[in-house]
Amino acid sequence: MSSEESMNPAAEESGEKKPSKKELAKLERQRKRQEAAAASAAAAAANLSISVDDPLAASYGEIPLNDLQSKEVSAAIWTPVKDLTYELKNNSVLIQGHAQAIRAVGKKMAFLVIREECFTVQCVLTVARDLVSPQMVKFVTSLSRESIVDIEGIVSVPSQPITGASQQVEIQVRKLYCVNKAVPILPINIEDAARSDAEIEKALQAGEQLVRVNQDTRLNYRVLDLRTPANQGIFEVQCQVEEIFRQFLLSNGFRGIHTPKLIAGSSEGGAAVFRLDYKGTPACLAQSPQLHKQMAICGGFNRVFEIGAVYRAEDSFTHRHLCEFIGLDVEMRIKKHYSEVMDIVDGLFVKMFDTLNEKCGKELEAINKQYPFEKLKYLRKTLRLTFEEGVHMLKEAGIEVDPFGDLNTETERKLGQLVLEKYGTEFYILHRYPLAVRPFYTMPCHDNSKYSNSFDVFIRGEEIISGAQRIHVPEFLTERAQACGIDVSTVSTYIDAFRYGAPTHGGFGVGLERVVMLFCALNNIRKTSLFPRDPQRIAP
Repeated sequence: MSSEESMNPAAEESGEKKPSKKELAKLERQRKRQEAAAASAAAAAANLSISVDDPLAASYGEIPLNDLQSKEVSAAIWTPVKDLTYELKNNSVLIQGHAQAIRAVGKKMAFLVIREECFTVQCVLTVARDLVSPQMVKFVTSLSRESIVDIEGIVSVPSQPITGASQQVEIQVRKLYCVNKAVPILPINIEDAARSDAEIEKALQAGEQLVRVNQDTRLNYRVLDLRTPANQGIFEVQCQVEEIFRQFLLSNGFRGIHTPKLIAGSSEGGAAVFRLDYKGTPACLAQSPQLHKQMAICGGFNRVFEIGAVYRAEDSFTHRHLCEFIGLDVEMRIKKHYSEVMDIVDGLFVKMFDTLNEKCGKELEAINKQYPFEKLKYLRKTLRLTFEEGVHMLKEAGIEVDPFGDLNTETERKLGQLVLEKYGTEFYILHRYPLAVRPFYTMPCHDNSKYSNSFDVFIRGEEIISGAQRIHVPEFLTERAQACGIDVSTVSTYIDAFRYGAPTHGGFGVGLERVVMLFCALNNIRKTSLFPRDPQRIAP
């Protein structure tokens, strides 16, 4: 069973505390229970081995390690659990998955729920001559939950709907082999990790206390947490976001590139970089592919994109910041106006939202079951507002902001509410930002040097994209770098790239995890990072 501590429902913060003496003592008790359960299971297995000879003994058991070392090539055809449908009635199938639930019904019958990814199927063992023996039923019921099993059986269609599995068929088990046993006592149970806050609150009102698995516990045992239906859905959505991004850009004349992550100077300026020694030379991890994707444009590439890791050494203990995340970056030549870059943003994200809603219905349903959210509201033609217009909307709502400063998290959210009320969209572009709050390589506006040819994009009141026209004149670029306090020698190769004929160009960058988090209205970016890295977490 899982740890029975009552998890803190508010523990969705990013911090990770050292275990207290009480927690350490509890872990030690848990370890002893696991050892006792393991000994009990071993004794049960021994009893099975010395029981009366079973003529069906070859139809079940633990697979020897030797047979799992790629001993021979098999021609067997495996059926994914998701493909188990009515059409396979009376067919023999071979499946593999986690034993999510095991339930004995007397000594002659047992039920198993087998899970593969986010799909489950109910399997039935019923003692029958020459098919299933009592010893086989006993072996199956001795297995620990989450063990990996191979099952061969016949597909049947029950007369009543199945409520405990996603697939509406059953497998009448004929053979079952354990590939790998899970420990008898799991640090967290999948059903606990899959439970919604609404279920927990409803149980509390009924006088029942259910286990709530907090954020840090989930991340400590991430390999178990990832098995929940919601997490399976989250990372399928993430996969689709990346694929849509790639395919849309390829179809619009972009070329995929890969830029270095080890660089001599900071790519964004400032002190929030991971510094390291590079063969005796000071270096750091790239904060973005910004400089090199611009250099690719100077190298004759008209349109480029990159999907790759980005590193930020900021001490940001928030729900939306990570020290390492996956960046989706774009850079392109501009013919006349930086609105050409915003046009790409518009087309890309409308296509992305449409495709996710169309292709990921089951995944979004699984996410929504544990983390309820409303479908994102967006327009066919994305709304564009200037920064000045945004400031004006805030002032009309009684919120004073610096017209040449940046928006903080609170004002971003408020502006998002105002935009939703006035325009009916949760996805919009805010452009012509003050130059003072943008990176050194941002092109100032032609009509007012206090503003810049830049933009941010928002989903549900939170920023997901920063973009701009870049400075392509080396002398002006040097001047701006010095004005921003950057040691020009650390970006000299970048600036030199513009001395040999550089086109007008611009681009944008977006965090993959943040897109998924906001599309699904999740409350913490750690939910959309497979193994998050924040200021206090570097494992697992």
